[in-house]
Amino acid sequence: MYYNRPHATATWGTMGTDWEAGVDFQKMNKDRAERARQAIEDAGLAATLCFNFDNIRYITGTHIGEWARDKFDRYALCPSDGSPFLWDPAPPAKRKSAPWMGNRVDAPVSTMQGALPPEHGIQDVFAKQIKEKLLDLGIEKEPIGIDVMELPMMRALEKEGINIVDGQQAMLNAREVKTDEEIELLKQASAMVDGTYLDIAKAIRPGARESDLVAIANEKLYAMGSERVECVNSVAGPRGAPHSHTFSDRIIQPGDMIFLDIMHSYVGYHTCYYRTFICGIPNDAQKEAYEKCSQWVSAAIDAIKPGAKLDDIANVWPKAEEFGYANEDEAFLLQFGHGIGLSLWERPIISRRYMGQNTELKKGMVFAVECWKGAEDGSGAARIEEEVVVTEDGCEIITNFPSDHLISCGLPGCEIY
Repeated sequence: MYYNRPHATATWGTMGTDWEAGVDFQKMNKDRAERARQAIEDAGLAATLCFNFDNIRYITGTHIGEWARDKFDRYALCPSDGSPFLWDPAPPAKRKSAPWMGNRVDAPVSTMQGALPPEHGIQDVFAKQIKEKLLDLGIEKEPIGIDVMELPMMRALEKEGINIVDGQQAMLNAREVKTDEEIELLKQASAMVDGTYLDIAKAIRPGARESDLVAIANEKLYAMGSERVECVNSVAGPRGAPHSHTFSDRIIQPGDMIFLDIMHSYVGYHTCYYRTFICGIPNDAQKEAYEKCSQWVSAAIDAIKPGAKLDDIANVWPKAEEFGYANEDEAFLLQFGHGIGLSLWERPIISRRYMGQNTELKKGMVFAVECWKGAEDGSGAARIEEEVVVTEDGCEIITNFPSDHLISCGLPGCEIY
């Protein structure tokens, strides 16, 4: 391949058995909760109150499905000393399905992002609920971290005299380096996309639509056990330059470059994974765009190792003006790196737009590196993305569908037809 870096594969199957170790989910739950407690203590907080779905899952090992993600009707408190407490819309079910939570589950109080108006006073009931729990723990006068929440709810906590501060940084500190079990799940999620890209490559041909490829990805991933197909970008021909960041029903034609980004989660762990194809045989401008994009991804991966600064990676990428954009603000996301785990974007965030961060790479970090290059003739663009695990002396790539060349599809004489 165009990178001189090893590839890593998932070790275990996705189904638990009595004859093979597989992923130890209970160990992962314990390790995540302990990391969260330590990060909260290190931040000088008595506890963190989490509304973010991924933070709740990290500290409690519980989930309720994606239907509740945008309703703010679920939250958890993680003390720096003690076990987490969960407020969940289905307490009896959680006590049954998550016995490790014991009786530390109760029903939540929520305005559901304002659907219940402030004059109804729900936010005050919520604040009293939280104050009572803090009193039980003896930490009502200590700083309590919050990740994200509704403004009326925050004001109600302040009215109760609760000292609330930023808790999201502590949670991101905890989640920055992945456990072995988390890395295995990220590899399994990537393997599901490896298989999906083969089906997509076979479907690329004149007359297929961008949206048809999105449908194939959704069907394949859910059939393999995906928990959530968050988004599939499918962009063909001139829609790729500039990058539109969404799919349409445009019909694919001979000579089109097609790039896709598949974002899904398996047991909560995400992928962000671009590949580019060509319908037919590429012209010189398309070959040049793909090769240049490949070089930028390769250079970034070569810079990844423990102790490296984020700027060491961002500096290998061209300035925005060098690939057709007015400034780094407009070019943001086109030469980009981002942590990946329970959330699609975690630490680290790598971009020429945000130079000067102090973060150093650590063994066990997992993040995606993605680059874009438009073809000079305006016929399309190349977009390549790899997910990597930082190792002792470099990194391993966990996205394994071939990207060492522009794969031709859909017409007689092509690589895939």
